Amino acid sequence: ALLNAQPMGFYSPHSLCQDARRHGVEVRTPCINASSDVATLEPSPVSGGPVSGDTASTGAVAVRLGLSSVRGLGADQARQIAEAGPFASMEDLCRRTDVGLAALEALATAGAFDCFGLSRREALWSAGAVAQSRPGRLAGIVTGATAPQLGTASETEIAAADLWATGVSPDGHPTRFLRSELAAAGVRTAAELLSCPAGRVRVAGLVTHRQRPMTAGETTFLSLEDETGLINVVVSRGCWIRYRSVVRDVPALVVSGRLERHEGAVNVIAEKFEELNVAASLASRDFR
Repeated sequence: ALLNAQPMGFYSPHSLCQDARRHGVEVRTPCINASSDVATLEPSPVSGGPVSGDTASTGAVAVRLGLSSVRGLGADQARQIAEAGPFASMEDLCRRTDVGLAALEALATAGAFDCFGLSRREALWSAGAVAQSRPGRLAGIVTGATAPQLGTASETEIAAADLWATGVSPDGHPTRFLRSELAAAGVRTAAELLSCPAGRVRVAGLVTHRQRPMTAGETTFLSLEDETGLINVVVSRGCWIRYRSVVRDVPALVVSGRLERHEGAVNVIAEKFEELNVAASLASRDFR
């Protein structure tokens, strides 16, 4: 329901899906044949999300992202595709809907054609040729749709593709691929902040929110997200002024500061900011 009500609320679709996964709920990428136009639930043998109803004998379900989550597909076009399916191939999709090249490429990048046995790179290769097929032309005469031998995309590349295509990377938060380097540099995860000794710490993540409430006396509050959760960062006026060019504009940060825990609240009082280079990121939600 939250995904289908976007844009709304405090948390982005990516943060919502990451939290669902941390609670054992499987999140699946869009599929041209399995997805509806909006996010839906479907039976899952591995998901830890029990619900009542007749979805599966275990009651466990997965969240399947809808076609409307794919970049450039509006609600009407996503609904048209969902109602016209299932499809036998990419060419079948082109002949039965008005999907264009840009939409085909976005669907391919999102992995929506995996059900046809096509990798994302193969689907992207095929999109340009297949887009030429239309109802007024003979079927099965498209040339150049078969991709040559292409290298397998890495997990980092797949995560970047997911974020570009849908704004959600169900399986690969960008910080996960940097964790060994971050750990070697003494960077703590959000989960570790719950139990590590209070005092000086370093944390890192994507900036999900920047807030400066009128009642906070020019104090700015940041939310960072890594693969284990969210991190609250408190930035004083002086620290903001010193690192303004970094903390205001950079999408991912490494923060050095002081860890405080009080009555279940965990905060990092920032003292220094550095840019974190990640393969992909998302725009933060900023509130003034």
